[in-house]
Order: sequence, then structure tokens, then C-alpha cells
Amino acid sequence: MSLFSTPQSSSADWIFAHCDGGSRGNPGPSGFGAVITDVAGTSLAELSEFLGIRTNNYAEYSGLLAVLEWALKNGHPRLKVVSDSELMVKQIQGKYKVNSPDLKPLWQTARDRIAKLDAFEITHALRHKNKAADALANQAMDRGMRRTSDRELPGARSQSGPSIEVGSRPRPAVIEPVEPKAYPSAPTMLRGFTRNGAIHLLGGATLPDGIFVKIIRE
Repeated sequence: MSLFSTPQSSSADWIFAHCDGGSRGNPGPSGFGAVITDVAGTSLAELSEFLGIRTNNYAEYSGLLAVLEWALKNGHPRLKVVSDSELMVKQIQGKYKVNSPDLKPLWQTARDRIAKLDAFEITHALRHKNKAADALANQAMDRGMRRTSDRELPGARSQSGPSIEVGSRPRPAVIEPVEPKAYPSAPTMLRGFTRNGAIHLLGGATLPDGIFVKIIRE
């Protein structure tokens, strides 16, 4: 679905981007990925960034914004984007309203950047047609979760209430097994955070069922 394009633009003038974003927990550790190519399929750029604790939709918009910023900074005024986020695509196309107060500023920033291009198109594709961007998004989440396994996630703010808002989460907890001798193979200290009464460990760590833990607020 085309937002706009100029009749005089040739196919050789266009660049193409596949972008994707994800969140492990929604909200949870999140990231985006994007692959940008020219008309011949030659790779121009691969974008990938960890975003901290964000929602899935926030991550999807962040991928689009990164692609738009790259196109503008590198002198590519004609851009075609493919995303597997039907919500974001239809919001950008004007088919869906943007009701979320967290997404509206991102939507507006995207529209402002699109307005600076000579031509722009965005289409929705199923996830299996967006594998390269999806892989980069997952790599960003993997990197970020490893990097923050022993410190607070970037961009996160402490929160006194039980609910989680975009860009915030409870402060991380240090989880120490009370009976480490019963599980000698487990590490003596794990790190994570609590959400809605549940413990979420960083770095993909797990604990056996029935183990007692001590939560230390940092």
C-alpha cells in the first residue's frame, strides 16, 4: 500500500527495507532489527538495537524509525518498507487510529520523517517473509539481555505500583537460593526482576520447581 510516490521516480532510485521488532514479555527485554538493500538486492545496511524494557509495538515502531532515519541521513529519498506488524503498517497508512499514548509520539515522528522523503511505501508481510529482520531483532535482545545480566536494563525507571508501563519496570531483584546444597549445579546467585507477582530471571536462567528463593531489592 503506497502512502505516496512521485511519478518521475525510477525503480533504480528506490531502496528497500525489512524491519522487525520484538519484546520478550510484552513489556520485557526488547529490540529491533532491519535490513536495507538497493534495487539489485545488495545490502546497504543492517540495523539492530536493544531497547530495554519495552512493548512489542514500541519495538516495531523503533525499527521503522531507525530505517527512516538511516534513509534520510544517507541521501535515499525513496523508500519501500516491509514489516510483519499489521498494526503499525495500517496505522502508518491511516487505516487504523493510534489510540495508545505510548505509540502516538512514535507514529507522529514516523509521519514527520516520511514527509521529508520524495516517495514512500509500506506493506505488511507475514513473519516468514521477514526472517532476516526478525533474526537481527532477536540478536539485539540476546545481546542486551547478556549485557544487562548484572545491572539494570537501560532506559528503565523504578516504579512503586504493581503495573508495568512502557519504558519502566520494578527494580531488579537478586535471587539467592536458600538451599543451594539441594541443587549443587545451580549458581549461588541469579539476577532478575519481579512483575505481577512473578519472578523473571535475566539471561534465560531457570530454577527447579519448589525451590525457595530470597528476594533482595536493589
